[in-house]
Amino acid sequence: TPVQIKEFGAVTKIDFSPVSPYNYAVTASSRIHIYGRYSQEPIKTFSRFKDAAYCATYRDDGNLLVAGSEEGTIRLFDLSGRAPLRQFDGPTKAVHVVGFLSDKYRIFSGGDDYSSSLWDIPSATEIVSYSEHTDYVRCGCASKVNADVFITGSYDHTVKLFDARTKSSVMTIEHGQPVESVLLFPSGGLLVSAGGRYVKVWDVLKGGQLLVSLKNHHKTVTCLCLNSSGQRLLSGSLDRHVKIYSTTSYKVVHSFNYATSILSLALSPEDETIVVGMTNGVLNVKHRKPEERKEKSEKKRQPAYRTYVKGRTYMPKQEDFCVSKPVKRVLRKYDKLLKSFQSSKALDAVLEPPIRLYTPEVTVAVMQELHRRGTLRSALAGRDEKQINLLLTFVARRVIEPRFTAVLVTVADMITDIYQPVVGQSAIVDRQFLKLQEAIGKEIDYQEELLEVLGMMDTLFATFTKKGATYLEENKSNGLTETIETNMN
Repeated sequence: TPVQIKEFGAVTKIDFSPVSPYNYAVTASSRIHIYGRYSQEPIKTFSRFKDAAYCATYRDDGNLLVAGSEEGTIRLFDLSGRAPLRQFDGPTKAVHVVGFLSDKYRIFSGGDDYSSSLWDIPSATEIVSYSEHTDYVRCGCASKVNADVFITGSYDHTVKLFDARTKSSVMTIEHGQPVESVLLFPSGGLLVSAGGRYVKVWDVLKGGQLLVSLKNHHKTVTCLCLNSSGQRLLSGSLDRHVKIYSTTSYKVVHSFNYATSILSLALSPEDETIVVGMTNGVLNVKHRKPEERKEKSEKKRQPAYRTYVKGRTYMPKQEDFCVSKPVKRVLRKYDKLLKSFQSSKALDAVLEPPIRLYTPEVTVAVMQELHRRGTLRSALAGRDEKQINLLLTFVARRVIEPRFTAVLVTVADMITDIYQPVVGQSAIVDRQFLKLQEAIGKEIDYQEELLEVLGMMDTLFATFTKKGATYLEENKSNGLTETIETNMN
């Protein structure tokens, strides 16, 4: 959930400190507030401005902060104090752009007097001034590769690249709309400019050649930002959206929506926090959810062998309460196939040697289940010579077992129906059919002999049985009558 912080006016600039703990400076109205990453109240405030402050920017070591102002002065602050460390006077109008060159001892600036200047920090003097723009200078950045190079963007639709060793600009790029923000890639080879609805990427090493023009916003693009690795480019606009582009394909890979128009945005050096400043003075802070790091757990010492053996002979006492561990039931391969209605594969699974030879009851049970489902015929059909041979061998061998006879007779009947048209095409299959016929013929002869024997036994048993006679024998003794009933067999 984003944190909302209310500032005194529109947030025109946000800049993260390049060193830990990565505090950020927020420029709004006539104040500069320093916030900690998770603080909702400023931990430090610079308010020595008579009018609006602009573009508070950190130096690379995080010790100094420079800011422009509406009255035309540039102030340099030490983060440990409150009063300005240096003040640079000279510009006649508001200074909107300030920043440090990568040598850390010079400052560049640009403002509403159309000029771009370079200042020396130790002596607080102007080194050189360029008056090539024909409109307000509202954005700029310094090269991290070359300490003499800085870039400014102006409302005259141009972006100019200056070298402190020359007296004029070394490159001019025509953006086409008033330039609101410029950005250099860490390598220094690519330049990004934003103005109007366009974000444009230029190749500086090829003399300012346009590489790509992005038109994903509906209103003016006001700010740009890169992530730490340079793989993502962020742009904020008055249309209330922050677009995130991949710098390999320049396609929009993500988008954030905000309540009002966006004037500034910044990303923390670790890409953990994104801060957006809006026209209504609200500062919106979003934190990335912390990733759950799987700590490398130390290898647990396994119990000794005696620990396992100890409980094998233990007999529970009368007062002991035995808890049985639930056993996880693992389905066999043929059960899984039956559950997924793969009849043919289920039949193949139970015809494998371990099951077919040692547990034939499983094979017959699966055949019975397939017959119950009505899919036995389709499971038996479409088989090659080897598989038919296997089926017929199993049926011929097991059909004479009384417990399997009922099911396997049905199976044999279906196999005969299905493969009758191909009889005579394979000697192996024909031989198995003959073996099946021979086995069934022998079984029929055997059953006939058994029936004959059974008839003989029935006759013998019948001769041993006589009808029982019942008679009454009366004996009178001592005035008592005794009745005796006897059955003779």
